[in-house]
Amino acid sequence: MTDLSTTYLGLNLKNPLVASASPISKNIDKARKLEEAGASAIVMYSLFEEQIIHESLELDHFLTRGTDSFAEAMTYLPDGGMYSMGAEKYINQVAGLKKALSIPVIGSLNGVSKGGWTKYAKQIQDAGADALELNLYYIPTDPDLTAQELENAQVELVAEVKSAISIPLAVKLSPFVTALPNFARRIVEAGANGLVLFNRFYQPDFDLEELEIIYSLDLSTSTELRLPLRWISILHGKVSADFALTSGVHTASDVLKSMMAGAKVAMMASNLLHNGEQVIPSMLSELSTWMESHEYVSIKQMQGSMSQKSVKEPAAFERANYMKVLGSWKELP
Repeated sequence: MTDLSTTYLGLNLKNPLVASASPISKNIDKARKLEEAGASAIVMYSLFEEQIIHESLELDHFLTRGTDSFAEAMTYLPDGGMYSMGAEKYINQVAGLKKALSIPVIGSLNGVSKGGWTKYAKQIQDAGADALELNLYYIPTDPDLTAQELENAQVELVAEVKSAISIPLAVKLSPFVTALPNFARRIVEAGANGLVLFNRFYQPDFDLEELEIIYSLDLSTSTELRLPLRWISILHGKVSADFALTSGVHTASDVLKSMMAGAKVAMMASNLLHNGEQVIPSMLSELSTWMESHEYVSIKQMQGSMSQKSVKEPAAFERANYMKVLGSWKELP
């Protein structure tokens, strides 16, 4: 019988399928159904609703409501007191989920600067969360703000949050970083135990008739798996952290690929939102069937087996593959 167990952030999980941050965790009954279906852990929706659809609100927030509007001042988040009621509700939900579930509950915070975030990180820990996920979701719009300044501020944020808690800390990164391997290593050196690749940037659209910004939540597809798959493959063995792959996990094959790239867990939200918790048992069954037919005895056996350091052609993850991909296109007759 195949062993689907894995470890993530020091947590022993029965399988690598984790429910990622989504509105599902706002409902304890629905969260319980995820556990019953086989999810090995659940990441809560993020405090302060940072994964909101309305990106223009974020742009307005960062551009016009920062306490200081110059590059050196990274206090672009509102005073924590403005969200005290929302925070209280969130903390109560953490406690409620911990009471109702036996699987690990991972809290989630969104932040780009120091300040009130450490306070809330500690409150989430005190409410019983098994770990914390810090989502570095930020849209840089100030042309005077350099990449180095932004990265330094985010590294400092991670260090400050980590100093305030004793539970494991994962950091959810954006793919839009100039030198991702270096930045990832700095984040880990600042105290992150795990890296979640990647967060999704919800993009606004235009209504040409009403001349208004349109906000819509487009769920992911399996094609989005390729970006985090590539980077986890590259970073595996180079950065000492537990990797979680998120975005594009919809099938058992997606989970298998995630593990082979070097991830410890595969996080899924869109599939659960669209099809419900009933997709989990079938995915786990297909996962076991594939492993048995290919003579894998455990998930741990395959983790990292297709990472850049393990494959015969490491250049496939780099520029050398660019020409091959472009040259592979064949026109229809």
